[in-house]
Amino acid sequence: MKTLRFTIIVCEEDDMYIAKCPEVGTVDQGETIEQAIAGVKEATRLYLEELYFNN
Repeated sequence: MKTLRFTIIVCEEDDMYIAKCPEVGTVDQGETIEQAIAGVKEATRLYLEELYFNN
């Protein structure tokens, strides 16, 4: 399987961390930076699976 690399930008808003993948457009949030990053990675993986493997 080919490994793809994307940018993740994390910012803090109120008491939450927001993680964004600008290349794909996915966004997620978490109470910690690690949770936000894990969530946006999963959201990006699911988005790409749907886009490329379920057509």
